[in-house]
Formats: sequence, structure tokens, C-alpha cells
Amino acid sequence: MTVPPFDSLRTERLVVRIVRPDDVDPLWERRNDPSTAEFQNWSLPYPRDMAREVIEMSVSCGSAPPANGWMQLAIDDVATGSPVGDLALGLTFDGRCAEIGWTVDAAHRGRGIAQEAATALTRWLFDTVGVARVQATMHPENLASVRVAEQLGMVVEGHTRNSFWVGDVNSDDWILAMTVDDWRAWIARPDHRPEEVALVEITEANLRRVFRLATHRSQERFVAPVAASLAAALVPGTHDGEDVVPWYRAIEADGEIVGFVMTAEPTAGEPVPYLWRFLIDRMHQRRGIGSMALDLVIDRARAMGATALDLSWSEGRGSPEAFYLARGFVPTGEIEDDEIVARLDLTR
Repeated sequence: MTVPPFDSLRTERLVVRIVRPDDVDPLWERRNDPSTAEFQNWSLPYPRDMAREVIEMSVSCGSAPPANGWMQLAIDDVATGSPVGDLALGLTFDGRCAEIGWTVDAAHRGRGIAQEAATALTRWLFDTVGVARVQATMHPENLASVRVAEQLGMVVEGHTRNSFWVGDVNSDDWILAMTVDDWRAWIARPDHRPEEVALVEITEANLRRVFRLATHRSQERFVAPVAASLAAALVPGTHDGEDVVPWYRAIEADGEIVGFVMTAEPTAGEPVPYLWRFLIDRMHQRRGIGSMALDLVIDRARAMGATALDLSWSEGRGSPEAFYLARGFVPTGEIEDDEIVARLDLTR
């Protein structure tokens, strides 16, 4: 397979280009930043000679990425013309499979630069090079990069334990990847707000679709898988000496199953219903479905005569905390199972 030449890729804010000799110092400085190196495959201090070797190797490739090897790409800010990060591109199987990685200067993080640059490179790999697969590997705790990979459309395919060494430090590794079919499905996923959202009974007819619902792996710290939620519904246990009574439904958007919700019903001892589980499938997030489904849960609680609705969340990157705070939930000051309990007043 002949790999086509790489010129440059331009996005709204960025230019992705092959590195030049004058990129040695920016790369060296970036890789010597402890916040950049924390989850990467190099030790500090990072030698300038090593940065020079990386740049010289890529420059020697000219505009032809090696069909079985690596090259480095720079990310320039269109507004300033200055480099703000870099991408690593590796090809295997004569250019049929690709691996990518990214780093961004600390001063420019939080602007979506890695996402924008990696998306442009991924599109070029699938549409122009014609690769069958793109993957990225990273430390499981590198959640910022995990989220970049997930928003490209990648899923976690493997978790290898004690498999990666940087000097004398050993860690696990995650393999995230997507095939060309995954990519096509991801970029074609609906992004509009649905006209109608409903909470529908889970039946034999829709159970398989409900079981296939999944969040991004990075969200599983905050959102239980459907199988675990249904198991909890089957054996709900007790709370403060009373049997927990679960009520659960599939979330349907314009006729398609896109999520799952479960509440613990009010009891004599606890008259406030509790939003126990809430999941929107990864392919249908950022469409406003969560907000619309939550409205239905709130309306149901009001119709039952409840004066409040409780829920809880864990803190951390990717937590639903901001979503619930924006909807008017207020922390009660209670901590239950290391989660912050919050309440929505339904009398207002």
C-alpha cells in the first residue's frame, strides 16, 4: 500500500504540519513540562538531543509518512502561527493501520486543541490514506487524553495490567481504537435535539437494545452499566431498614432507545424519591436528551405528590455535577458511599 504524501491539514483554528528543524526547542520545552510528561513514555529531564533526533527523523521523511514507522507533526495556532502542540503518527502493516498520540502546551489546554487536531488527522487517515483502524494507547488515569480519544469515536478495547514501563515506574495501559466503520457511524450519529423523549417500559422486545446501551469508559466511574443497574433492580436491598422499591424505564428519543433511568420510589420512612441510575448512550450524548428525560422524571415525582427529588454524584473530571447543579439540585451536606447527596425542591 502506498501512503499518500502529507502536506498539511487546516482546521478553523489550527494547522497540522510536518515538523521543521526549528521545532526542536518547542518540542524539548513541551516534553520537559512535568504536567505534559506525567502520563507519557519519557522520563525527565528530557534531553534536547532526543528532541532533535525526533525532529530530524521526521524531517528526513519529507512529505511521505513511513508505511511502517513513526513521524512527528506540529500543531500551529492559525492566529499566531506558533506551535501549540504536536501529534505523533505511527503506521503499521504497510500503512493499513495507524496509531496516533497528542500533546498540547500547558498554556493552551482546555481549548479543545488536541480534539480538533486529532480529528483532522483521523479524517485524513481514514478518508485519504484509507487505513482500516486507528488506535491510541494511554495511561488509564490520563483522563483528559481518554476523553479526547472517546470524542474521536474510539472505545476501550483492552486494559493491559503492569504492561508499561517508564524508567522504573510500572503502570497499566489502555488501548482505545476504532475501525473505519466505527468512524463512519460516529461522524454520522445524530446531533440534533429530538422532537420527543419518552420513558418506556423495558420489555422482551427492547431488552437487547437496552443491554447494548453504553457510556464512554471514562464515565463509568460515575454511571453504572445497564447490566449492573438491572441487577440492582432485581436485588434492590434495603435502606435505613426499609426495602428499596425500584422503578426503571428505557429512555426513548424519537422512537429509538437511547438511555436508561431508575429511581428508588418513596416509602413511608423516606417520602423523597431518589434518582438512582441515569445513563445516556455514548452515541446520543450532547443532544439535550438527558435534560429532557430528567424533566420527565421530575414531572413524575411531582405527580406522585413528592415535594423533592434526591440524587448523588461523585466528584472528578467528567462528573455529572455541573449538569445537576444547573438544573437546580442543591447539595444537602450529606455524603453517602463517598458521593455528594443533592436535592431538588419540587415545591417551587
